[in-house]
Amino acid sequence: MQINIKQIMISGFLLWLFSVIGTSLVAFTQQGTLERIAANEKRVLLRTLYELIPSSRIDNDIALDILEVKPSPLLGTIQDSVVYRARKNHTPVAVVFNCIASGGYSGDINLLVAVNQDGTLAGVRAVKHNETPGLGDAIEVRKSAWILGFDGRSLIDPPINDWKVKRDGGAFDQITGATITPRAIVRAVKSTLEYYQTNQESLFL
Repeated sequence: MQINIKQIMISGFLLWLFSVIGTSLVAFTQQGTLERIAANEKRVLLRTLYELIPSSRIDNDIALDILEVKPSPLLGTIQDSVVYRARKNHTPVAVVFNCIASGGYSGDINLLVAVNQDGTLAGVRAVKHNETPGLGDAIEVRKSAWILGFDGRSLIDPPINDWKVKRDGGAFDQITGATITPRAIVRAVKSTLEYYQTNQESLFL
């Protein structure tokens, strides 16, 4: 059988062309998707910041008044993280930390922890996690009120030794059927308060 070299070359060229076009389309689609994801994450972040620190309490742009802090075991971070600062009339009102609760049932849990200037908690939100739907995801405020139990707490309320879930002899409720997840979050929030206590003066410089 005679081999048609020209036909083989044309077929090879077309295969290469389709491959290039296909790869380009995938890359273009992926880039557009990444941009949309980033925009959505920014909207969620802003909404959550103003849930924790209502605009009525501040007069600065909390999303722009930021400070980068070095990695810290107390924040659970292994790279620089951003702290959002809330002020009114140039006076410190609160800070919101990005921190990580390690040891969740399904891995790390990313938290926003808002601490008032006096060291009490303005609130806590879980912003990223892989906890079990219908069980561990009760840490989300839209799923249950469990995480609102941190509001107003501090290192003296409850006493430092009671910063544990009730199953471990502490003051905090666990989630029905899920102890590992709330245990990790309670530990992370306590550590964040300790970080604030140690670094409070430098956070508003």
